[in-house]
Amino acid sequence: MRIDMLSLFPEFVAQCAGFGVVGRAVERGLLGIHGWNPRDYAQGNYRRADDKTFGGGPGMVMMIEPLRAALDAARLADATPAPVVYLSPQGRPLTQKRVRELAALPRLILLCGRYEGVDERFVAHEVDEEISIGDYVLSGGELPAAVLVDAVARLQDGALNDAESAAQDSFEDGLLDCPHYTHPASHEWGEVPAVLRSGDHAAIARWRRQQALGRTWLRRPDLLDEAPLSKSDRKLLDEFKAQNSGSAS
Repeated sequence: MRIDMLSLFPEFVAQCAGFGVVGRAVERGLLGIHGWNPRDYAQGNYRRADDKTFGGGPGMVMMIEPLRAALDAARLADATPAPVVYLSPQGRPLTQKRVRELAALPRLILLCGRYEGVDERFVAHEVDEEISIGDYVLSGGELPAAVLVDAVARLQDGALNDAESAAQDSFEDGLLDCPHYTHPASHEWGEVPAVLRSGDHAAIARWRRQQALGRTWLRRPDLLDEAPLSKSDRKLLDEFKAQNSGSAS
């Protein structure tokens, strides 16, 4: 997969590609990340890529022409068609379902806004989708882009050392993940549940499924409305509710 990022801070792109799962995906040739700085395509001695907003008010707006030239250069670098995704507070919330869809594409172009954002005409003519990572405002789109890159990178075949890891993550089946424990089994803060030390794989799988269902009920009950629960899932959840009837908020 190839990801191109339009950003005023392309050095951020290099940092994204150097660590953790993303770095491993890049090292293994599963993912390529390329940065394009609109300032490099701006006209004039000062290479301005932003200007004051019409109508007055604070802040600057990223200009059409430097962005368009940077986007054209990115497209010329690789002929593979790619949707342009603008990381924006006005976008649709990023979900694991959408991450899976994006991860299956051969290429993405990410637009990272700055200041008061991007000239709306550029958005209207060149952006295919706006995505938000939450209902809050950041200084720019680089951090949201990094979140998206990490999310799609871990779904590339071979990016994770354990192929089952991604399949068991939160949201992959519409539920939150179950609790996890490691050594020591006995600690002043508590004991590892006995079932996890039993060696009974069927019992462990049942416990983990019930904990995932229960944790979702306690923390994100809205997710249960959309989750495809089986008859056995509902039985497990009912048992959990009976055992934890005073815990739900």
